[in-house]
Amino acid sequence: QQPPPLQSPAAEKPKKGSRRERGHEDVPRTRLMEEFRNKKAQRWELQDLVGHMVEFSRDQEGSRLIQRKLEGLQCTDNEKDMVFSEVFKEALGLMTDVFGNYVIQKLFEHGLPNHRKLLATVVKGNVLALTLQTYGCRVIQKALEVIDEEDQTMVASELDGHVLRCVLDQNGNHVIQKCIERIPPQNVTFIVQSFIGNVQNLAVHAYGCRVIQRILEYCEDHYEVISPILDEILDNVHILARDQYGNYVVQHVLINGKELYQCAIIERLRNDSLELAQHKFASNVVEKMFHYGSHEDKTIILADLLRINADGTSALHVMMKDQYANYVVQKIIDLADDAQRRQIIDHIKPHIATLRRYTYGKHIIARIEKLHTMNKAAPNQ
Repeated sequence: QQPPPLQSPAAEKPKKGSRRERGHEDVPRTRLMEEFRNKKAQRWELQDLVGHMVEFSRDQEGSRLIQRKLEGLQCTDNEKDMVFSEVFKEALGLMTDVFGNYVIQKLFEHGLPNHRKLLATVVKGNVLALTLQTYGCRVIQKALEVIDEEDQTMVASELDGHVLRCVLDQNGNHVIQKCIERIPPQNVTFIVQSFIGNVQNLAVHAYGCRVIQRILEYCEDHYEVISPILDEILDNVHILARDQYGNYVVQHVLINGKELYQCAIIERLRNDSLELAQHKFASNVVEKMFHYGSHEDKTIILADLLRINADGTSALHVMMKDQYANYVVQKIIDLADDAQRRQIIDHIKPHIATLRRYTYGKHIIARIEKLHTMNKAAPNQ
């Protein structure tokens, strides 16, 4: 018999720390449970729990016992069937239980193929509610890891029309990420399509930025699918580079993206290298620009930083004194080729005495002096 439908995501949740929230509902314990709690040193087997699998699944120690037995190499198919036959009747309720959800996960992972199929039928019609629930979302993630492609697609399809709600949810975003990681891109195009026109807002969100990175990572071979996402990132790159979450999305494209988009990002940002380098979040983007840019890009960026202004200073001098930009300078020194590094050293040497007075310049000076010493010693080796 099919378990009853799950309550809606908006249903009242138990208070944090309450007996119900911890899985200890106000129901009388059976004699076997009392014995189990009082005789934990005793060696308990699954056979001892017959008729009490659901009760033990809802108990912290009881749940751990069943989990250990199910994942053990010596657990037989008959024993797995014995657990499943009892648990299945209350499967939906256990999926959202603080301790019971782990037993369901173990049955998905270590149960028999027909167990996975039947549990997938329980999930059907309840995917959204489970996805938005603290413990149910873990069950859905585990299911997506082990069920076949047909059932994966069925699970994901129930989130169609609710993608943005899930992405912005502390539980749901993990399920959307798992869908992207585990399901062939052609079966979840609705996820990517939900992002089109919303990339900037999602990229600056704590959860949304993670999902965008998963899309770029797992759909990279499907250029036609992700190109609209990349175009929106490019159009908003100045905003995203300065954002506490958006900067990670820009960095991801610089590290893993196609050369076309890497070059486009660098071209749009490099004229603002000084201002970006002094920004808490954007400074990380500037480091990646120099790291993953072409030799030509690095040459142009470095020329801009070394250009002497009317007052006799350069952008590099300003950066060395800044709390964030000094780290960019250190990274540039590390990543520069020999010729570029000599340029930097020759540019800085006349100002070493002045820079020593600045907290953020001292580490750079120490690095430059070490390199200078090494270069002088090299011909004698």
